[in-house]
Amino acid sequence: MMNGVATALEVTEDFSTQLPHSSSNDISSSAALAQCFSGQKSYFLQNTYPSYQQRITDLHKLKCLLIDNQQAFIEAISKDFGHRSADDSKLGDILSTVMGINYTIKRLKRWMKKEKKHVGLLFQPAKAFVIYQPKGVIGIIAPWNYPVFLSFGPLTAALAAGNTAMIKMSEFTPNTTALLAELISNVFAKEQVAIVSGDAKMAATFSKLAFDHLFFTGSTAVGKLVMKAAAENLVPVTLELGGKSPVIIDNSIDINTAVSRLILGKTLNSGQTCVAPDYILCPKAKVEALIQAFKTRYQAMYPSINNNQDCTSIINDGQKLRLDNLLQDARDKGANIIPLIAKVELGEHNELRKMPLTLVTNTKDDMLVMQEEIFGPILPIVAYDDINDAIDYVNNKPRPLALYICSFNKAFQQRILLKTHAGGVCINDAAFHVANDDLPFGGIGASGMGQYHGIEGFKTFSHAKSVLSRGRINFTTLLFPPFGTKIHQLVYKLFIR
Repeated sequence: MMNGVATALEVTEDFSTQLPHSSSNDISSSAALAQCFSGQKSYFLQNTYPSYQQRITDLHKLKCLLIDNQQAFIEAISKDFGHRSADDSKLGDILSTVMGINYTIKRLKRWMKKEKKHVGLLFQPAKAFVIYQPKGVIGIIAPWNYPVFLSFGPLTAALAAGNTAMIKMSEFTPNTTALLAELISNVFAKEQVAIVSGDAKMAATFSKLAFDHLFFTGSTAVGKLVMKAAAENLVPVTLELGGKSPVIIDNSIDINTAVSRLILGKTLNSGQTCVAPDYILCPKAKVEALIQAFKTRYQAMYPSINNNQDCTSIINDGQKLRLDNLLQDARDKGANIIPLIAKVELGEHNELRKMPLTLVTNTKDDMLVMQEEIFGPILPIVAYDDINDAIDYVNNKPRPLALYICSFNKAFQQRILLKTHAGGVCINDAAFHVANDDLPFGGIGASGMGQYHGIEGFKTFSHAKSVLSRGRINFTTLLFPPFGTKIHQLVYKLFIR
């Protein structure tokens, strides 16, 4: 989800001006972490199958916590970013999370029902069904870019499935972590839901615990470390990673329409979104029109970025430096760099690390901007002559978390859908498939494994226990040795064919 971006498990220089945070309400030491884990294990053993009503009560607590403290969350996240648009927080963190909780509350009773399964003639009379049993203690490692949505989203699924949960927050969001820890402690015992803070060492220790399931959102590189640590205890993992999510523009679509469909997915949170469009494959003859359409639309959305409350800052100095280096590397290798606000203001703009959306043309594959997940307001444009070339370009790279198709041509849409792989797809839209709770969300290959949202989240954090139940009548004894009887011969004749 943040390829090339420092996260909690990477031991890298922290360019952030913020230090790892701890408070009396969160867990910030290895000893406290071990004690909490032990407490959650014990709690779960006393509550191995919470009732429907208990789960609904827990979900309502979570929902009320978010709704009642919206402004506090907006302010805490903004403080962590330097400045974050209140609407970026409302749309990306609060609204999306509340919608997910509402969706789960409405359908949970149906999800909890046992699923009847077919019993073959040979095994009659019997009943077969599946019950979804809570796995136990769930570990959740959340990133910094959407600290509420990407912690409370999996938490919603974990509680709906009847589990306890420990959430390791990013060290880059200390104010949000402190607020979450305080609010969670007011409505949940630490034995049921706990917030964990701390630095990279704490994250590494967290990932080594013998959870019943470990859920990680972050970069592909760190996902490998998480999976390796989990393997020591045979802990099942869900990895929500990222990669370079492409946009493919059809030659037949109006360019202004195409831009209007994808620009919000790129500018939300200043591009610091795992499913933000990472680069555009555009018909060569339409590249100049695409650039102009982006300029017009972007400048209407953001007439300036200095002192613009709608423009979110880059999270910290380290991320800003990384993005600047991507542009400089591209410039040095012959790319054209096109900021969509021609004059970037100085002063407070620099202090708040704000960047305009910047297009990059004349790209080459050896440029870092074409190799690393960008995770910011930079958007390369790759020209193509033939759609087969665009398809090959996508397929020759690691499979992305998302792929976007701009076309009203059904045949074109179907061709791209069937000839490429991606975790998810939007047609004539970008990023908002994530907010549709009835769609499973997850990556493929280098962009992740496992899915959640909606019933997929409930199933991810549940064990599907198969049950075969017989009553008083049982014909199985007819199959007992000695073998070679007429019953055996009849069974083989009827069923081995």
